[in-house]
Amino acid sequence: MKENDGCLMRKRQKPMKTAVRFLLMVSVCVMIFSWYKMRESIQIYAEGDQNYEQLQKQIRHPVEAAVSDSEALPLVNIPSISIDFEMLQKVNADAAAWLYCPDTEIDYPVMRSDDYNWYLHHLPDGTYHANGTLFLDYNCPPDFSGRLNIIYGHHMKSGKMFGSLVRYKEQKYFEQHPSLYLYTEQGNYRIDLKYGCVIGADQWRDQAFMYTGNLEALLSYASSKTTFVSSTEYTDRDKFIVLSTCSYEFDDARYIVIGVLRPEYGA
Repeated sequence: MKENDGCLMRKRQKPMKTAVRFLLMVSVCVMIFSWYKMRESIQIYAEGDQNYEQLQKQIRHPVEAAVSDSEALPLVNIPSISIDFEMLQKVNADAAAWLYCPDTEIDYPVMRSDDYNWYLHHLPDGTYHANGTLFLDYNCPPDFSGRLNIIYGHHMKSGKMFGSLVRYKEQKYFEQHPSLYLYTEQGNYRIDLKYGCVIGADQWRDQAFMYTGNLEALLSYASSKTTFVSSTEYTDRDKFIVLSTCSYEFDDARYIVIGVLRPEYGA
């Protein structure tokens, strides 16, 4: 009986060993595939980063601060950067501006197109890419002459694009980066941030916050939900800019920061 029991045990162990080997093989294959996909993603994002780095070298150049006469003194200080808009528009005629925030990853062109989805998945030169491009809402005038101007960008885990924007959920980060800078062909602006808040994409659409007619309602909402406290003041004559990206508190959450556009040399 004991010998028969041993044979039965060996027979039972064979399929168990086979199953274990199979599971190990599947696990190894999954690991290899995951590694391959991760490496592929890293390479893709790196190519996007290189594209932007090359564009920055072509288009954005530091310059010495210009000496102005007494009749044209700047109202606000703007980092001395020269944007070659002629070259930028040769790359893409949709180019509307350049957005810059010192000591952060935000240093990108801003596009504008009537196709809302195009720049979610295309670089400025038209290459299909997951990084996408910062773009201006098509309801806003391309020269930023309206009272409400909205720029969208991806929340990249690497911090690229608008990945650093969600850090404004912390007061300390706001205090370190209270302003951004917008360069356009018509003039340059300092963006003095006032509010930052989380909002659902459905609420954004339902309240039609993308329209200038609802600007006061948007400001009221943001003031009650803001994640940082700012001493920036504004009047009913000021122009505003909204920077929007994905957030992950709930499905279709967005994080927006709202700032006042301060013209370098006046309106």
